[in-house]
Amino acid sequence: MEIITDIASLRARLKHESSIGFVPTMGNLHEGHLSLVQTAQQKADRVVVSIFVNRLQFAPAEDFDQYPRTLADDCKLLKNRDVHIVFAPGEKSLYPVKQEFMLDPPPVTDMLEGQFRPGFFRGVSTVVLKLFNIVQPQVAIFGKKDYQQLHLMRELVQQLNVPVEIVAGETVRAADNLALSSRNRYLTHEERAEATRLYQVLSQVKQRVEGGRRNFHDLEENAKKILCGHGWKVDYIALRHRDTLAPASECDQNIVVLGAARLGKTRLIDNLEIDVKT
Repeated sequence: MEIITDIASLRARLKHESSIGFVPTMGNLHEGHLSLVQTAQQKADRVVVSIFVNRLQFAPAEDFDQYPRTLADDCKLLKNRDVHIVFAPGEKSLYPVKQEFMLDPPPVTDMLEGQFRPGFFRGVSTVVLKLFNIVQPQVAIFGKKDYQQLHLMRELVQQLNVPVEIVAGETVRAADNLALSSRNRYLTHEERAEATRLYQVLSQVKQRVEGGRRNFHDLEENAKKILCGHGWKVDYIALRHRDTLAPASECDQNIVVLGAARLGKTRLIDNLEIDVKT
């Protein structure tokens, strides 16, 4: 496995590669990331994993400085999974001057995560486009756990004519169904036991919609009430159309329920896709 830290060296290394799969990450890797790597290996001859904590997507009050940086451990994991190249640039390498050109994402990013994390998707879309320009992959893998981000990446490559296929990776869960996340390590022992309630609440919504319930607003509000009753601070529970992320309507068949809430100091997100039979 090669670890490359500068753009010129990476471009030279990849110059003659015609089948590149790309997995962009911020490091602190877990089995969720590694499942994306496995998908990339099935789609391309060469796999590049980037590790870069992107300052642009963090608000001033968020955890940029505290975000776990575990490059040595990450590289060991990736080497054991036969990854070909790790791209681990420093901030000065990726942002040699102040980044004044920024992508202005579409209105869909003003809701859900965008409502509670202003500027987040602006920073994400800008760094991903930079990475696409550097790596020039044929395929890029993004996890369904970050459902709105996955939607944005699909729109980005379509609307900007970027020749990259976006492939979705399934959410990987712990044995008790908590979605794996780098931020799970912030949870105390007691909070970790409680954290599965988000999945449980979303599962109840999913079951009720699949069972024929169409009072979507009531389902969302009831789910919020359950979480708040157990000490959570809820940002949103939302039923949306999978393809557009517009609020779900009674006639929609492809629906996703998304949730974001804080437990103590840790913000957790999750989602479940819902198939409605006619």
